[in-house]
Amino acid sequence: MAYRETPQVRARKDSVRIAILEAARLLLGQGGFRAAQMNAVAATAGIATGTIYRYFPTQTELFAEVFRSNSQREVEAMLQAAAGLGGSASRLRRALRMFISRALRNRRLAYALIAEPVDAQIEAERLRYRRAYAKVLELLVLEGIAGGEFVSQEADITAAALVGVLGEALLGPLLHAAPASGESSADSIINLCLRAVGAKERSHE
Repeated sequence: MAYRETPQVRARKDSVRIAILEAARLLLGQGGFRAAQMNAVAATAGIATGTIYRYFPTQTELFAEVFRSNSQREVEAMLQAAAGLGGSASRLRRALRMFISRALRNRRLAYALIAEPVDAQIEAERLRYRRAYAKVLELLVLEGIAGGEFVSQEADITAAALVGVLGEALLGPLLHAAPASGESSADSIINLCLRAVGAKERSHE
C-alpha cells in the first residue's frame, strides 16, 4: 500500500515551508539575495540547514520561489488598486502609486526584486512578472483609449515601457534617497507615466 501523508504531517510540512520562505524574505529585505544564504535562512527559521534542502534542493530554487511569492503579492496589490470606481487615469494613478509606495516601504527587498543581479533562473522569473505588471497596465491603457482619456497608441508597447520607467526611475530612490523624499519621487514618476499615455487632464486620486 502506498504511503499517504496524514493531514497533520502535511500541515507540519506546509508550516515549515512557509517558515523557510518567510525567513528568506526577511533576510532579502535586510540585505538582498547575498544575505539570504541557506545557513542564515535556517537560523532565522529556527531549523537545521539540512531541513531546507528537503524542500528546496538548491539555493536557486529557494530564491526563485521567494521571488515568485513576493512578486505575486505585488501584482495582486496592483490589481486591487486598479479596480474600483474612477476613470482610467485615476485608476492608473492608483495602480502606479500602490506599486511605488510598496517599493519605498521596503526598499532593500524592492531593489532585490527589481534590479539586483541574479542568475538566469531568477532573471526568468523577473521577466515573467514584468510581463504580469505590464498586462495590468495594458488593460488600463486600453480602457483609457476606449474612453477617450488617453491618446491612441499601442497599448502593449506603452505598458511594457511603463514597467521599464517604474524600474529605472525607482533605482535612485530605492538605493540613495532619504525616506522623506519618497512622496516627491512617487509624484514625479506617476506624472511622467500619465504624460506618457497622453492623459488629457490630470486625474486626482
